[in-house]
Amino acid sequence: MEKMPYRSDMDTTVSVVSTREARSDWQVGLPVLHGEHAVLRELRASDAASLFALLTTEEVSRFISPPPTSVEGFERFIAWTLRQRTLGTYVCFAVTLRGFDTAVGIFQVREADRGFVTAEWGFALGSGFWGTGLFQECAELVLGFVFDTLGVRRLEARAAVLNGRGNGALMKIGAVQECILRKSFLRNGRHLDQALYSILAEDRRVTTPAPPLRLGGVMPGRRPH
Repeated sequence: MEKMPYRSDMDTTVSVVSTREARSDWQVGLPVLHGEHAVLRELRASDAASLFALLTTEEVSRFISPPPTSVEGFERFIAWTLRQRTLGTYVCFAVTLRGFDTAVGIFQVREADRGFVTAEWGFALGSGFWGTGLFQECAELVLGFVFDTLGVRRLEARAAVLNGRGNGALMKIGAVQECILRKSFLRNGRHLDQALYSILAEDRRVTTPAPPLRLGGVMPGRRPH
């Protein structure tokens, strides 16, 4: 989801009421998803500082829509995610490590058609956690929520063709590349080609346990130098 659904210029603080006939439990509050090493939970306003520090670096942000440019901007984004979750159209999980409560990334899922029959997802992790196995473990947790709780039948993702790491991560968890969307993503004044990936509900299968995390000297809560 390189083109994020959140836009600060369209953000408002007005109250919203769900138009769905019945509210699902996740619309009231996201469940906490526990993995062997990772814990995914709902975003909190207090996550704004760590997300600003980790997700606005050049290596993280160059292939996604521009993230908020300040801690206050992330606070507004977090408030927006909670309102959209209440509406039942979008969810966003904070990525944390077991034993630490600092948010080091996010996983987003948005409704592509009413009722979440089709959905689109996206993710961003601080670069210090790349190549550690954290993405794969978190992705499996989110996929379980998407297909088992939201009832999604088709989950889509887009990745800039130039984003080799992002494409590789999607293929590693079983996403199928369907086509190339030519010049479909505007970033820094350039129109980039994107690959369209999908995972279907019937594609889900028993997966092998995630490998041990290899965090080296990076600890959550410590800003990169």
